[in-house]
Amino acid sequence: MSRIPLPDRASVVVIGGGVIGTSVAFHLAEAGVPDVVLLERGELGCGSTCRAAGGVRAQFSDELNIALGARSLEAFTRFRERPGQEIDLHQVGYLFLLSTPEQVAAFERDVELQNELGVTSRMIDVDEARRLSPLIDTEGVLAAAFSPDDGHCTPESVVLGYATAARRHGAVLRTGIEVLDLERRGDCVTAVVTDRGTISAETVICAAGAWSAAVGEMAGVDLPVQPVRRQVMFTEPMPGLPPAVPFTIDFATSFYFHREGRGLLLGMSDPEQEPGFHLEYSDGWLPRLGAAIEARAPRLLDVGLAPGWAGLYEVTPDHNALIGRAEETANFLYATGFSGHGFLQAPAVGEVIRDLCLGREPFVDVRPLSAARFATGASVRPETHVV
Repeated sequence: MSRIPLPDRASVVVIGGGVIGTSVAFHLAEAGVPDVVLLERGELGCGSTCRAAGGVRAQFSDELNIALGARSLEAFTRFRERPGQEIDLHQVGYLFLLSTPEQVAAFERDVELQNELGVTSRMIDVDEARRLSPLIDTEGVLAAAFSPDDGHCTPESVVLGYATAARRHGAVLRTGIEVLDLERRGDCVTAVVTDRGTISAETVICAAGAWSAAVGEMAGVDLPVQPVRRQVMFTEPMPGLPPAVPFTIDFATSFYFHREGRGLLLGMSDPEQEPGFHLEYSDGWLPRLGAAIEARAPRLLDVGLAPGWAGLYEVTPDHNALIGRAEETANFLYATGFSGHGFLQAPAVGEVIRDLCLGREPFVDVRPLSAARFATGASVRPETHVV
């Protein structure tokens, strides 16, 4: 751990060194904001980011999430040039398998909206779905939704790219620093208290992911974020695996897989998972996962499986993000609660927070994502494309 003293002051302190925090730090520093300091208590990306499945997409069910996803997807395609990092992007498409008339009708509406906003998604029949993802059993599948521009990339590389570029533009990124408190005067945060000293700050930005509720409490701001464990597994190498395997999701069960190296990464949600900081890997989800594999991709039952890791989703009551400037504490901003979509929306969110910090109009109106929506009863329609 570095013993270099912390700066005494900063124009902006970003709390959290995952993909959201590093994206925010990069966009601020690139815009010429001086004295940007990012604090991470572990290593960069060591929280939820390095345990993400890496999916990137613009297939969502509402205009705001579509805009954030599409803007970010565009940035991922240019990541090698800006900020300057190879991220192993595979635009193999996202394939949602639909097995009820209600799902089909909902996705037809969603695809129509996505197309209006420039996303190249489309509804396809069962035969085309099978051709695109030959490992699946289509018994019971009525239709599918597919967008060829979606795909997956490497989360650790994205964090590295943002962190390196942020430092190149003058930002200070410090790891192994725990935030203990935020000093306040009136309706403003005046300083960030850490286990290595205190930094006076003009602006503080919370990008602490599943740990954001505690940071918000320090600022006098209610950030209703709960941690929920999600887990992934890997197959052994699979000879003959097609070079391009779409990120395939059985929408009814949330079981998904995509190619990872010479095998597959696979996972699914567990509706019985209790909220909390459960970071250890558990095999309690395996019976449900096994049943989903048997129903939708039975050939995987003949392939060796290896445990992967457990990570945390940062979940809000309506499964939509919290992005904005706090009403209670004027110089406290937040970008958290992405409910599984933080990695794929990080480039756009970095832009948005930069503009809010600088008093500019962001490319998209994020006021519906204010944390205050829950106090006023104006929560956003729950996002349905949750994976």
